[in-house]
Amino acid sequence: MQSLFITATGTNVGKTYTTVKLIESFASKGLSVGVFKPIETGVQNIAPDASLLLKACQKVNEKFKDLNPHDITAYTFPLPAAPFCADPERTIQIQKIIEKHDELSKLCDILLVEGAGGLMVPVTKEYMMINLIKELEAKTLLVTPSRLGCINDTILSILALKTFDIDFDWCVNVYEDKESFQEVTQPYYDEVFPEWWSVEDGLNRFISQSF
Repeated sequence: MQSLFITATGTNVGKTYTTVKLIESFASKGLSVGVFKPIETGVQNIAPDASLLLKACQKVNEKFKDLNPHDITAYTFPLPAAPFCADPERTIQIQKIIEKHDELSKLCDILLVEGAGGLMVPVTKEYMMINLIKELEAKTLLVTPSRLGCINDTILSILALKTFDIDFDWCVNVYEDKESFQEVTQPYYDEVFPEWWSVEDGLNRFISQSF
């Protein structure tokens, strides 16, 4: 069983959108795919991201049919904030997250793990989301935005992944500033990262080359 960790340069970049697309792409290639949302904040009743992921997964994996959104998360919190800030009682235990990951891994060929926020989001005082990626030994897909300013965010995230010696690929979710992306951002990517790709047109190739 393999794990693929879907992270991003920050919040509202398109992790859930990308993960749903990955579920569909992996399933189309005959792989049994599962999902795990370790921590979701901003949850009042039912975790919205976990619900979307589970619904997509249940369409292609019978072993997830009887699960509910709570079953594919380790922690949920009502405050829409970084896990450390959303958890004032300090209830988060990393071992519980690892155990949930291992439990869900038994139900699939590949487990898609969707992070919360970006790489350096604090889970606890000393433990960031990137530490969880490293501990899970998961291949990682970094999703970056297309809005003005994304070059800086993309490069910083790439540097962080390289510093932690994490196996990763990255792609652009072209949804913000779409009209200006080709002029204000794409020229740099074309010059420095000529093999860059987008969520919209590169997922199947990424899967074929990486799994």
